Amino acid sequence: MAKDLVKALSDLKEQEVVKIVEERLKAKEDPLKILEDARKGMEVVGKRFASSEYFIPDLVYSGEILKSVTELVKPKLTKETETKKLGKVVLGTVAGDIHDIGKDIVVFMLDVNGFEVHDLGVDVPPQKFVEKIKETGAPIVGLSGFLTLAFDSMKQTVEAIKAAGLRDKVKVMIGGGQITDEVTRYTSADAYGKDAVAGVALAKKWAGVK
Repeated sequence: MAKDLVKALSDLKEQEVVKIVEERLKAKEDPLKILEDARKGMEVVGKRFASSEYFIPDLVYSGEILKSVTELVKPKLTKETETKKLGKVVLGTVAGDIHDIGKDIVVFMLDVNGFEVHDLGVDVPPQKFVEKIKETGAPIVGLSGFLTLAFDSMKQTVEAIKAAGLRDKVKVMIGGGQITDEVTRYTSADAYGKDAVAGVALAKKWAGVK
């Protein structure tokens, strides 16, 4: 069933994806496992986009399919996670990048793990991050980017946060298709998460959650 979901999602077969997810939920399968398989499917979509097999409309459509999956899975998760919020996170895809698949998965995972997430969307200018940090007082900031041109935008965003006198008040994580330790140093971020699970682990660590 896991392979079925990964394949159906990566092949952009929405009805098949929904049917598989419904069957697995009916069988009382762990919702987080279903979500992890959906993430793997989205990873394949990302690779196909990177190799020019898929294009922007395919990415957008895969994001819609993911939303269908999360709508089915989320009610099964929230019952266990209706607890006090662990902390606030401001998150968005940086200026010049409209890739939202990875961001949406991270937003969802942070949400179901008990964080209050302020999702700024895609193509977000540095100043908008600064304004939202001031408005919410969030101590954690997530910068997402799939394209290599996003690295400069991430760097500029961190610089804008610093210029606003907020850098010592926040921890900045970055994530996306081609992020490495070297990119983390270049952007002056605190850390990078290779996937949504790593992003949640970082947020929990910074929020002081065991």
